[in-house]
Parts: sequence; structure tokens; C-alpha cells
Amino acid sequence: MTNWYIGTMGFGYRDWQGTFYPDKLPKAQQLAHYAARFNALEMDSTFYGTPKADTVARWRATVPDGFVFCPKAPREITHDLRLAGAAEDVLALFVETMLTLGDRLGPILLQFPPDFAAAERDALAAFLPRLPGGARFAIELRHRSWWSDETAGLLRAHAVCWAAADYIYLPKEIRRTADFLYLRLLGRHGQFDVKTHERLDKTDELRAWRDKAAAHQTGDDPVDAVYAFFNDDYAGHAPATANRLRALLGMEVEEGPPQQGRLF
Repeated sequence: MTNWYIGTMGFGYRDWQGTFYPDKLPKAQQLAHYAARFNALEMDSTFYGTPKADTVARWRATVPDGFVFCPKAPREITHDLRLAGAAEDVLALFVETMLTLGDRLGPILLQFPPDFAAAERDALAAFLPRLPGGARFAIELRHRSWWSDETAGLLRAHAVCWAAADYIYLPKEIRRTADFLYLRLLGRHGQFDVKTHERLDKTDELRAWRDKAAAHQTGDDPVDAVYAFFNDDYAGHAPATANRLRALLGMEVEEGPPQQGRLF
């Protein structure tokens, strides 16, 4: 059976106060509120650096059994060092810290910048065999030059998931390269000035992604999990759109304050 893990990219946004979060909910209680409604979270804060051990311990203690964090690897690795120099050491420390989440650790995401093109394939090919053990990894490649069977074969050889992204200029397709799928539902940055409720109805697009993922959930070698994460730029309000996908999958949806479900 394939398990679906659905959530948002980050969780501490001002526009969610009074919409997804009760109006006067203290910031320190936001993660617990979130984890009572979703079973996964892509940690955006880790993109800016490895958190302290006591912070990670607090995350683990706050969420229930069955919940997973999918931390984004520090940008120092993918954007600043571009896999060179001390990138391997930075990732090793990051993974060591994240492994303290235990069974609440999902795949670690390596998100590369749009200008990281297939011309740097040798750097990626040299880096993949040195990925630390004990964790699963997904990679998001944003330059279209990567879209080839060669790239899929490279990632498949190291059991690294090629993250599928619903983004303005990327192919909307799933190329399976690991025993799980990782979907990122993004949108054009800055298209919504207010992110308190959904501004677009993405039901048809979500249904299409659900069906694409379903093709990898049957047969002799089905994936064991599908991870799907939303940002506010996708439809205007990530929690509501994540719940929209949960409903399409027949999963229970925990209702939030009245504004959360409002469309337009």
C-alpha cells in the first residue's frame, strides 16, 4: 500500500493567522496545530542553515506518530557551493542533525537554482555517490536541460528521487527514479498579494497529478510513499489546496477557521 504524505512548504506565515490558524494562537503553538491537520511538512527554514539540535528535538516532540518532516538541504550546498568545496561536509552535518528526528524524518530535498544546468552534470554525478547514508533524498532540477533519460538513469542508479514540480516552465510529468515520489506544487512567485484564501481552483490540475501518481502505485514494484507539498503561490493559500488534494484522495480533512475554504 502506498502512503500519501501531504502538507505545505513551511508553516509560519503571517497571512495564515486568522485563516488557517486561530487568530490569537501563539506562534509557539503553530506547529502542533499544523501537525494535527496534516501528516507532513516540508521544512523551508532549513534551507537557510542547519538548525540547532535542541530545535530539532523540539520539532520531534511536538508532532504525533506518523508525521514526517521533509527538510530542505541548506542553500550553501546547492546554490553557494554548487556541490563543490565543502558541500559534502555541510551536507554530512545537516543529515547527522536531521537523523535525530528518527521515524519522523522523511526524504531530504536538494533544491537546485534555475541556472544549475545539465552542463554541470559531472558535478552532480560525482556528488551523488557521496550522499550520506541513513536518509532518503529527492532532487529538484529547475533547468529544462536536465529533462532526459540520462538524468533519470543517473538519479535511479543512486535511488535518488527526481522531484516532480508543477511550475510555470517545467514539464508536468513524473519520472520515477526511487521507491517513492515527491511532488512540489509551486506557482509564479508574487502573483498573489494576499494569501489568506485560495484565489484559483486547481481541482483539475490536482486530479491530474493524483492520476499520474496512481500509475506508480500498482504493479510488481509500487512506490511505498508519495510526498506532496504546496506553497501559497500555487493557488493562493497552501493549506486549503493541500486539503483539496486530501479530499480528492478520500483522506480526512480537518476543517480550519471559516476563511480557509473560501474560493475567490
